[in-house]
Order: sequence, then C-alpha cells, then structure tokens
Amino acid sequence: MAKYLILIYGDEREWSAMTAHDRQRLEEGHLGFRAAAGPAVLGGEELEPASTATSLRGATVTDGPFLETKEALGGFYLIEAPDLDEAIALASRLPEVTAGHSGVEIRPVVDHG
Repeated sequence: MAKYLILIYGDEREWSAMTAHDRQRLEEGHLGFRAAAGPAVLGGEELEPASTATSLRGATVTDGPFLETKEALGGFYLIEAPDLDEAIALASRLPEVTAGHSGVEIRPVVDHG
C-alpha cells in the first residue's frame, strides 16, 4: 500500500464567511469522506489560517506563508491506498472538490523504507 497526502486548498475569505449551516454541510462532507475511507485515513487535520503561519527560508524567519496567493492550505489527510486511482476515488468525496473556491491536491509520499 502506498501513502498519499491529500492537501485541501481554498479561499480563506470564503471559509470565514460561511454560515453555521454551510460549516455543518462541510463537516458532514468530511464525516462522509472519513466513513468511506475507514482505516485508509492515517491522519488529518484542519489548519489555522495562513496568517498564523511562520515561514523559514535560509536563516530568515517571517510571519505568514511564503507566497501571497488567493488559495491557502486549509487542511490535509494522510491516507493509504493501493494506487493513485483509489486515492483519487477517495479524495473525490471531499466537499472541497466541487466548491467553486477550493480544490484538492493529491501527492504520493516517498517510501524510504
């Protein structure tokens, strides 16, 4: 089994402007994803806003993310799947895939073992 990191990106202004009903629907989508994936989910978390990030580059420490972009990394899942097709099938269940302001990136994890 291979490991994949599912990165969830979106417009933080859109996320912060969500109503309680919108947040509930989003959470229900994630609950559905976790239920469908079952033990394939090895971990995952929602992240604090990009404005809370601290970036290191060389010997310089700065507040905030590296780049000024519209989309920010909002959360992630680490999953285990037999292949990329299965990882795509699981990730496609996330509500951010169909939201107009967000998207999902799937990255294979390098196996050093």
